[in-house]
Amino acid sequence: MPKKIDHEERKVKILRTALAVFAREGYRDTNLSLIAEECGLSRPTIYQYFKDKDEIFYYAVKLVTGRMFQTYALVAWDENYGDCIQRIEYICNNIIDEAVENEAALQSLMDVMLQSKRDHVDFSRVIMKRTIKLTILFKRLLNAGVKGGQIRDCDVNKVSNHIFTLLEAFCFQIAFLGSFSAEESKDFVATYLNAYRLSSSERH
Repeated sequence: MPKKIDHEERKVKILRTALAVFAREGYRDTNLSLIAEECGLSRPTIYQYFKDKDEIFYYAVKLVTGRMFQTYALVAWDENYGDCIQRIEYICNNIIDEAVENEAALQSLMDVMLQSKRDHVDFSRVIMKRTIKLTILFKRLLNAGVKGGQIRDCDVNKVSNHIFTLLEAFCFQIAFLGSFSAEESKDFVATYLNAYRLSSSERH
């Protein structure tokens, strides 16, 4: 009886192998034949999952961001996670934890982005399209906090962009610096967010 193939597991295996090959060989010099060889699969088998290497990269970004956003969208409006600032902090802490846990995959993804940039292939629009949801979520939570008297009046767009930039910087440190401290980064996020929290005496 032929062994049943877990197609999703195989797709993720192809993805991880491809990211490693991209980082080693460069995005421009990598093709599906080389990825197939590294995976121990035939090229027609690879084509069953991905039509080209661009699609592999898009899938990598989608895989990294898709599951997280589904979770965060639920957390954002669940009062069991605390007030608006606590919910933003929870989301930020979770992103840090996920990045630390998936350090190797994150490093491969960033290596590919840096290599592709040198090869004049710019994936920034792909990343922006996939991550804009997170910035929008922060804006909505900040607005809700301001209206609800939890957060002091502020430039919501600027603050949400600051939070997102912090998370980007943390992910870069996790991928490329050996001195990253998750706890110190979480403390920094908490300190930053608490600066916008209205004290009980300031609330009307």
